Amino acid sequence: MSQEIAVIGSPEFTTGFRLAGVRTFENVPDDEKNEELDDAVERVMADDDVGIAVMHADDLEYLSRQVRETVETSVEPTFVTLGSGTAGSGGLRDQIKRAIGIDLMAEDET
Repeated sequence: MSQEIAVIGSPEFTTGFRLAGVRTFENVPDDEKNEELDDAVERVMADDDVGIAVMHADDLEYLSRQVRETVETSVEPTFVTLGSGTAGSGGLRDQIKRAIGIDLMAEDET
């Protein structure tokens, strides 16, 4: 069974993913993030069809401490954050390693 990708964030952030074919999304306008983002994240986490959830890195600051800790340690779905420098090789590398359990970019020592 294949799993879906979900996108959480402002309509401006989710639109590109939706145009690329992502069908699961939570639009949370910027002026509602303080009140609504935790609920949107929890809805995505409760969806058994979602394997990867994508958010903008800046949106993490709107999450409550408990939800943010859950996002940062969640394996399924795996949360991938984009923007604000976290998509650099180190941050993205760590996220992929956490998601699949191996470091795809590790130097081959043989």
